[in-house]
Amino acid sequence: MNPPNVQYISECFIKPKSSADEDETKQPIIHLAPWDVAMLSSHYIQKGLLFVKPSSMNDQENTVQPLLEKLKESLSLTLAHFYPLAGRLATSKQESPPHYSVYIDNNNSPGARFIHAAVNLTVSDILSPVDVPLVVQSFFDHDRAINHDGHTLSLLSIQVTQLIDGIFIGCSINHVVVDGTSYWHFFNAWSDIFMTNNSSISRPPPVLNRYSHVLNLPFTHHDQFVGRYEAPPLRERIFHLSAESVAKLKGKANGECQTNRISSLQSVSALIWRCITRTRRLPYDQETSCRMAVNNRTRIEPPLPEGYFGNSLQIVRGIAKAGELLEQGLGWAAWRLREAVANHTDKAVREWMEEWLQKPFTYQLGRFFDPCSVMVGSSPRFEMFGNEFGMGRAVAIRSGYANKFDGKVTTYPGYEGGGSMDLEVCLLPESMRDLESDREFMDAVCI
Repeated sequence: MNPPNVQYISECFIKPKSSADEDETKQPIIHLAPWDVAMLSSHYIQKGLLFVKPSSMNDQENTVQPLLEKLKESLSLTLAHFYPLAGRLATSKQESPPHYSVYIDNNNSPGARFIHAAVNLTVSDILSPVDVPLVVQSFFDHDRAINHDGHTLSLLSIQVTQLIDGIFIGCSINHVVVDGTSYWHFFNAWSDIFMTNNSSISRPPPVLNRYSHVLNLPFTHHDQFVGRYEAPPLRERIFHLSAESVAKLKGKANGECQTNRISSLQSVSALIWRCITRTRRLPYDQETSCRMAVNNRTRIEPPLPEGYFGNSLQIVRGIAKAGELLEQGLGWAAWRLREAVANHTDKAVREWMEEWLQKPFTYQLGRFFDPCSVMVGSSPRFEMFGNEFGMGRAVAIRSGYANKFDGKVTTYPGYEGGGSMDLEVCLLPESMRDLESDREFMDAVCI
């Protein structure tokens, strides 16, 4: 039986609530950096938190209204600090001399979108099934939108979905405007302002200046760099690793390599890489890779400001022949990932930038997807469960349809903290079935 549809109750647009002095310092246009422009064909970032409805709320709709109003008010105050999220993308172009530039327009926009929705499901209906229910994708706005659509769609959309006994706050943000670090910077600040009833933020303020000059792109129409990707039918499942399990994997990887330089995330990623490669039954000499998203902020010299608000990430990868990867141990695979991260220096970042400026491109899943690779995204270091919005700690983190494909793994902190992790794994059904019976993998995760 199909789950009930999400019912949309209301929507509005939220603008930054700021003083006249703040309006005077607001930049009408923010130019994009190469890291931002490269994201124009990717999906929005879609992450959300599931809360158990407080006992003070009953089943009647009007008891949720105070929460909705406070969410809107605190969002408006937060947008005063993060005002590009209330803007739109815009393009400046001309044929002679050739000129094509995409930027954030902070003036010509109704603001960020805010949606109130409801569904006749319980928290248990979301968390109990083995696979993440498809209905969760309906908890996010801008489904299947790519970032270039931010010319007409809001750059930020909040959807508050009311369950029978829970509340889900889904946040969709244009990936041209933020990466994961900036996404959670905003989300954390919003929660802080909600909880303190204070318009100021205690965290580092967002640094909104990005690029010192206009990027004149060698295009005449967006069809030359925009592409859309439709994922095949996938199974999506959450696997939990306790702090003890993560520590054991890290100890094993470092012990096999007689070092102490392999991180917890590199050890877990190596496990994922080996086990998913095993499920795919690749030929011995087939090249396979594990790709990891790496934050550039502290890797370049001088480093970017702590609150740099935008994209500053690249993909690094460990490479191996499938047969060799499976013959060797966990430490061998983890060391390849450790080397890939260690080699991503200021020099490597600047070389990528120079190459991109010579030949600009956008990441397109349909073109760049590698069926023999694994992609590990997000980070268990991001502060996610600290966002409470007056309802206590969330019971789970879930994501939407965006940026998912066969072999995509998203890492989250575990609910209990302490170094535990949750892995959101997306695989073809036959690969997921084999992963569920893979002894190396299942020995590490908690069911």
